[in-house]
Amino acid sequence: MEAQLDALLQQISIYALPAIVAITFHEAAHGFVAHKLGDDTAFRMGRVTFNPLRHIDLYGTILLPVFLLLISGGRFVFGFAKPVPVNFGALRRPRRDMIWVALAGPGINILLATVSALLFYFVPYVPAIAREWAGDNLAVSVVVNVILAVFNMIPLPPLDGGRVAVGLLPDVLAFPLARMERYGIFILIALLILLPMLGERLGVNLDVVRYVVSFSARYVLHGIGWLTGAG
Repeated sequence: MEAQLDALLQQISIYALPAIVAITFHEAAHGFVAHKLGDDTAFRMGRVTFNPLRHIDLYGTILLPVFLLLISGGRFVFGFAKPVPVNFGALRRPRRDMIWVALAGPGINILLATVSALLFYFVPYVPAIAREWAGDNLAVSVVVNVILAVFNMIPLPPLDGGRVAVGLLPDVLAFPLARMERYGIFILIALLILLPMLGERLGVNLDVVRYVVSFSARYVLHGIGWLTGAG
Protein backbone atom coordinates (compact mmCIF):
# COMPACT_ATOMS: atom_id res chain seq x y z
CA MET A 1 0.00 0.00 0.00
CA GLU A 2 2.83 2.38 0.88
CA ALA A 3 4.57 1.64 -2.42
CA GLN A 4 1.34 2.39 -4.31
CA LEU A 5 0.96 5.69 -2.45
CA ASP A 6 4.57 6.64 -3.26
CA ALA A 7 3.98 5.82 -6.92
CA LEU A 8 0.79 7.92 -6.96
CA LEU A 9 2.53 10.90 -5.33
CA GLN A 10 5.36 10.57 -7.85
CA GLN A 11 2.83 10.61 -10.70
CA ILE A 12 1.07 13.65 -9.26
CA SER A 13 4.37 15.53 -8.82
CA ILE A 14 5.23 14.95 -12.48
CA TYR A 15 1.79 15.69 -13.92
CA ALA A 16 0.56 18.50 -11.66
CA LEU A 17 2.90 21.34 -12.67
CA PRO A 18 2.64 20.86 -16.48
CA ALA A 19 -1.14 20.43 -16.25
CA ILE A 20 -1.62 23.56 -14.12
CA VAL A 21 0.60 25.64 -16.41
CA ALA A 22 -1.19 24.31 -19.51
CA ILE A 23 -4.64 25.08 -18.13
CA THR A 24 -3.65 28.49 -16.75
CA PHE A 25 -2.10 29.69 -20.02
CA HIS A 26 -5.01 28.25 -22.01
CA GLU A 27 -7.63 30.19 -20.07
CA ALA A 28 -5.56 33.38 -19.79
CA ALA A 29 -5.03 33.37 -23.57
CA HIS A 30 -8.79 33.36 -24.17
CA GLY A 31 -9.21 36.40 -21.93
CA PHE A 32 -6.20 38.22 -23.36
CA VAL A 33 -7.34 37.89 -26.99
CA ALA A 34 -10.93 38.79 -26.07
CA HIS A 35 -9.64 41.95 -24.37
CA LYS A 36 -7.59 42.88 -27.42
CA LEU A 37 -10.64 42.38 -29.65
CA GLY A 38 -12.98 44.56 -27.61
CA ASP A 39 -14.39 42.53 -24.70
CA ASP A 40 -12.94 43.44 -21.31
CA THR A 41 -15.17 41.09 -19.25
CA ALA A 42 -12.38 38.67 -18.32
CA PHE A 43 -9.92 41.55 -17.79
CA ARG A 44 -12.26 43.29 -15.34
CA MET A 45 -12.78 40.02 -13.45
CA GLY A 46 -9.03 39.46 -13.08
CA ARG A 47 -8.98 36.41 -15.33
CA VAL A 48 -6.32 37.70 -17.74
CA THR A 49 -3.58 36.46 -15.46
CA PHE A 50 -1.04 33.67 -15.13
CA ASN A 51 -2.03 33.15 -11.49
CA PRO A 52 -3.36 29.56 -11.54
CA LEU A 53 -5.57 30.20 -8.50
CA ARG A 54 -7.75 32.45 -10.67
CA HIS A 55 -8.42 29.60 -13.10
CA ILE A 56 -8.39 26.43 -11.01
CA ASP A 57 -11.73 24.79 -10.28
CA LEU A 58 -11.63 22.65 -7.12
CA TYR A 59 -13.76 19.91 -8.64
CA GLY A 60 -12.77 20.03 -12.31
CA THR A 61 -9.05 20.76 -11.96
CA ILE A 62 -8.15 18.81 -8.81
CA LEU A 63 -10.72 16.34 -7.46
CA LEU A 64 -11.98 14.89 -10.77
CA PRO A 65 -8.52 14.26 -12.33
CA VAL A 66 -7.19 12.67 -9.11
CA PHE A 67 -10.30 10.47 -8.84
CA LEU A 68 -9.97 9.35 -12.46
CA LEU A 69 -6.23 8.79 -11.99
CA LEU A 70 -6.99 6.48 -9.05
CA ILE A 71 -9.78 4.44 -10.64
CA SER A 72 -8.12 4.10 -14.05
CA GLY A 73 -4.57 3.43 -12.87
CA GLY A 74 -3.32 6.39 -14.88
CA ARG A 75 -4.98 5.28 -18.14
CA PHE A 76 -7.63 7.99 -18.21
CA VAL A 77 -7.46 11.52 -16.81
CA PHE A 78 -9.85 14.33 -17.60
CA GLY A 79 -10.39 17.72 -16.05
CA PHE A 80 -11.31 21.32 -16.70
CA ALA A 81 -10.73 24.82 -15.38
CA LYS A 82 -13.11 27.68 -14.71
CA PRO A 83 -14.18 28.94 -18.16
CA VAL A 84 -13.01 32.48 -18.88
CA PRO A 85 -16.11 34.68 -19.27
CA VAL A 86 -16.37 36.18 -22.75
CA ASN A 87 -19.16 38.45 -23.95
CA PHE A 88 -19.05 37.69 -27.65
CA GLY A 89 -21.49 40.50 -28.33
CA ALA A 90 -18.92 43.01 -27.08
CA LEU A 91 -16.31 41.91 -29.62
CA ARG A 92 -15.75 44.32 -32.48
CA ARG A 93 -16.67 41.69 -35.09
CA PRO A 94 -18.38 38.98 -33.01
CA ARG A 95 -18.54 36.15 -35.54
CA ARG A 96 -14.96 36.52 -36.75
CA ASP A 97 -13.44 37.50 -33.40
CA MET A 98 -15.12 34.57 -31.63
CA ILE A 99 -12.95 32.30 -33.77
CA TRP A 100 -9.73 34.05 -32.71
CA VAL A 101 -10.73 33.99 -29.03
CA ALA A 102 -11.48 30.27 -29.27
CA LEU A 103 -8.22 29.49 -31.12
CA ALA A 104 -6.14 31.39 -28.56
CA GLY A 105 -6.36 28.60 -25.95
CA PRO A 106 -5.26 25.67 -28.15
CA GLY A 107 -2.77 27.97 -29.87
CA ILE A 108 -0.96 28.82 -26.64
CA ASN A 109 -0.90 25.12 -25.72
CA ILE A 110 0.85 24.23 -28.98
CA LEU A 111 3.34 27.03 -28.28
CA LEU A 112 3.94 25.71 -24.74
CA ALA A 113 4.45 22.19 -26.10
CA THR A 114 7.01 23.50 -28.59
CA VAL A 115 8.86 25.50 -25.92
CA SER A 116 8.87 22.45 -23.62
CA ALA A 117 10.36 20.34 -26.40
CA LEU A 118 13.09 22.93 -26.96
CA LEU A 119 13.86 23.01 -23.22
CA PHE A 120 14.92 19.36 -23.44
CA TYR A 121 18.24 20.64 -24.77
CA PHE A 122 18.90 22.23 -21.35
CA VAL A 123 18.06 19.16 -19.23
CA PRO A 124 21.73 17.96 -19.18
CA TYR A 125 22.62 21.22 -17.39
CA VAL A 126 20.09 20.65 -14.60
CA PRO A 127 21.63 19.42 -11.30
CA ALA A 128 21.73 15.62 -11.24
CA ILE A 129 19.33 15.32 -8.32
CA ALA A 130 16.54 17.01 -10.31
CA ARG A 131 17.52 16.05 -13.86
CA GLU A 132 15.20 13.07 -14.28
CA TRP A 133 12.29 14.93 -12.68
CA ALA A 134 12.84 17.94 -14.95
CA GLY A 135 12.99 15.74 -18.04
CA ASP A 136 9.82 13.91 -17.03
CA ASN A 137 8.02 17.22 -16.43
CA LEU A 138 9.00 18.53 -19.84
CA ALA A 139 7.93 15.30 -21.54
CA VAL A 140 4.57 15.47 -19.77
CA SER A 141 4.27 19.16 -20.63
CA VAL A 142 4.64 18.42 -24.35
CA VAL A 143 2.03 15.65 -24.27
CA VAL A 144 -0.44 17.41 -21.94
CA ASN A 145 -0.39 20.63 -23.95
CA VAL A 146 -0.87 18.80 -27.26
CA ILE A 147 -3.72 16.68 -25.90
CA LEU A 148 -5.37 19.73 -24.32
CA ALA A 149 -5.14 21.59 -27.63
CA VAL A 150 -6.42 18.69 -29.73
CA PHE A 151 -9.21 17.79 -27.31
CA ASN A 152 -10.44 21.38 -27.17
CA MET A 153 -10.62 21.50 -30.96
CA ILE A 154 -13.36 18.85 -31.05
CA PRO A 155 -16.17 20.69 -32.89
CA LEU A 156 -18.67 20.57 -30.04
CA PRO A 157 -19.67 23.61 -27.97
CA PRO A 158 -18.63 24.60 -25.33
CA LEU A 159 -15.21 23.35 -26.50
CA ASP A 160 -13.09 25.77 -28.51
CA GLY A 161 -13.53 23.72 -31.67
CA GLY A 162 -17.28 24.13 -31.33
CA ARG A 163 -16.92 27.90 -31.17
CA VAL A 164 -14.65 27.86 -34.21
CA ALA A 165 -17.18 25.72 -36.08
CA VAL A 166 -20.03 28.08 -35.16
CA GLY A 167 -17.99 31.00 -36.49
CA LEU A 168 -17.11 29.28 -39.76
CA LEU A 169 -20.26 27.36 -40.66
CA PRO A 170 -23.20 28.89 -42.56
CA ASP A 171 -26.10 30.02 -40.38
CA VAL A 172 -28.25 27.01 -41.20
CA LEU A 173 -25.63 24.79 -39.49
CA ALA A 174 -24.08 27.27 -37.05
CA PHE A 175 -27.28 28.14 -35.16
CA PRO A 176 -28.29 24.54 -34.31
CA LEU A 177 -24.69 23.80 -33.27
CA ALA A 178 -24.59 26.88 -31.04
CA ARG A 179 -27.84 25.81 -29.36
CA MET A 180 -26.18 22.51 -28.42
CA GLU A 181 -23.85 24.33 -26.00
CA ARG A 182 -26.21 23.92 -23.03
CA TYR A 183 -26.06 20.16 -23.52
CA GLY A 184 -22.40 20.00 -24.53
CA ILE A 185 -21.01 18.93 -21.16
CA PHE A 186 -23.51 16.05 -20.93
CA ILE A 187 -22.65 14.92 -24.45
CA LEU A 188 -18.95 14.99 -23.52
CA ILE A 189 -19.54 12.92 -20.37
CA ALA A 190 -21.48 10.39 -22.44
CA LEU A 191 -18.73 10.21 -25.07
CA LEU A 192 -15.84 10.12 -22.60
CA ILE A 193 -17.18 7.86 -19.87
CA LEU A 194 -20.52 6.21 -20.61
CA LEU A 195 -19.85 5.11 -24.21
CA PRO A 196 -16.52 3.39 -23.37
CA MET A 197 -18.19 1.69 -20.37
CA LEU A 198 -20.94 0.41 -22.65
CA GLY A 199 -18.33 -0.79 -25.10
CA GLU A 200 -16.55 -2.78 -22.38
CA ARG A 201 -19.78 -4.57 -21.53
CA LEU A 202 -20.44 -5.34 -25.19
CA GLY A 203 -16.83 -6.34 -25.88
CA VAL A 204 -16.47 -3.55 -28.43
CA ASN A 205 -14.11 -0.57 -28.32
CA LEU A 206 -16.40 2.47 -28.35
CA ASP A 207 -13.82 4.91 -26.96
CA VAL A 208 -14.23 7.14 -30.01
CA VAL A 209 -13.00 10.38 -28.42
CA ARG A 210 -9.77 8.86 -27.14
CA TYR A 211 -9.10 7.34 -30.56
CA VAL A 212 -9.68 10.62 -32.39
CA VAL A 213 -7.66 12.67 -29.89
CA SER A 214 -4.74 10.23 -29.71
CA PHE A 215 -4.68 9.81 -33.51
CA SER A 216 -4.60 13.60 -34.05
CA ALA A 217 -2.18 14.21 -31.16
CA ARG A 218 0.36 11.79 -32.65
CA TYR A 219 0.58 13.87 -35.82
CA VAL A 220 0.92 17.12 -33.84
CA LEU A 221 3.63 15.56 -31.63
CA HIS A 222 5.44 14.34 -34.73
CA GLY A 223 5.30 17.85 -36.17
CA ILE A 224 6.69 19.41 -32.98
CA GLY A 225 9.44 16.78 -32.89
CA TRP A 226 10.34 17.55 -36.49
CA LEU A 227 10.27 21.30 -35.89
CA THR A 228 12.41 21.23 -32.73
CA GLY A 229 14.59 18.25 -33.54
CA ALA A 230 13.65 16.83 -30.15
CA GLY A 231 11.53 13.97 -31.44
